Amino acid sequence: MGEVVIKGRINMETRKSTRKAARIVGKIRYGLQEVEGRVVNLSADGIALDLQTPLHAATGSQVKIQCDEIGYLEGMVRWCNRGRIGVRFSPTSNARAQVTSYFRFVHKDALPSFGRRGT
Repeated sequence: MGEVVIKGRINMETRKSTRKAARIVGKIRYGLQEVEGRVVNLSADGIALDLQTPLHAATGSQVKIQCDEIGYLEGMVRWCNRGRIGVRFSPTSNARAQVTSYFRFVHKDALPSFGRRGT
């Protein structure tokens, strides 16, 4: 992780990988809880999801994520805020290869919509 100074704060973590917006759904599991959500963004190192219902997992908790397009991913909760959750993938998992494959073969960049077709 890099070091950055923001408004007088030192030693804040920066991201190693570029995040990309994604339009896929998945499920996140913590213990016996399983919550559906929409992937907000994805990188080789982590994922952020917008959850349908709250997930009561503390920062540092181990979770599992399942997306049809990517497969099963494991990681640690980095943050949870207002119905969203950020997870850093476990370095011992195959997540980096799965995400790289998703971006190479499945992912299509979302283009902005500027109006209706046929008008």
